[in-house]
Amino acid sequence: MLAHNPFATLTGTLPMNAMQIYVVLMALAVIAGTLFDIVHKGSARYFFANWRKSSSKGKQPLSGGEMVSLAVKTGVVDVLASGEFCNPRRRLAHLLTMYGFVTWIVTTVIMVFGPATPASGIVPMLWWLGGLMVCIGGYWFWFFIRVDVAAEGRPALRIMKADLFVLSLLASVTLGLVWAAAGGGVGVLFALYMLATTVLFLGVPWSKFAHMFFKPAAAFEKRVSKANGTADNLPTQTRDDPEQQRRHSMELLRDAPMDMGLGIKREAPRHY
Repeated sequence: MLAHNPFATLTGTLPMNAMQIYVVLMALAVIAGTLFDIVHKGSARYFFANWRKSSSKGKQPLSGGEMVSLAVKTGVVDVLASGEFCNPRRRLAHLLTMYGFVTWIVTTVIMVFGPATPASGIVPMLWWLGGLMVCIGGYWFWFFIRVDVAAEGRPALRIMKADLFVLSLLASVTLGLVWAAAGGGVGVLFALYMLATTVLFLGVPWSKFAHMFFKPAAAFEKRVSKANGTADNLPTQTRDDPEQQRRHSMELLRDAPMDMGLGIKREAPRHY
């Protein structure tokens, strides 16, 4: 079963290029939805305006080599390793979901556009692996890591519009795995799988799907602003800086230890 191309079971019922046309339409839907999301929310306008402001007020001009180094760090730390997550459990769940989703998408495209043979070697196995990674990371996040569930005590099945992406993703992948395990073909499971997948890709303007495209740009801009000295107009001094200690308004706290006040981190906020 793991070495079986489930999309090969559709060739006897659907036209040869039906799934290929569907994949192309979903790709176009993602592009159109992302552009609409960026224009509607003004993300691109804000990003470029902030970039020009940071560049004009930068105290330390950056060379081309430094810009390339910052871009590499952004790609490795912020994109590939999800460095923005401080919570290790959330980072692991995010990485499982992200790499699983990428593997799932790539192998789906290969099997749909590749030879429609019952066995296609390692590609179907990677398809199963990617789907299982999405399910592990996604369900782990949904039931145990979401802040409103883990910290605020809200019910795990409470649904809001912001949950569209993760729920449609989990529904698409779960139904796809169940459909493949049941032998594939055209039927109720396949229809539900296609419905959930269509909601996933057509719902880009109303979900967080587009974040995966402009979050790396925002992370890169943040690194550049920190390197050129503007730091998005945020304070750069820390409490262990002597000048920052002298600026403290409370006399008693000027000589206080630097880790004072961090006791709040000893216990997770699970009893709001």
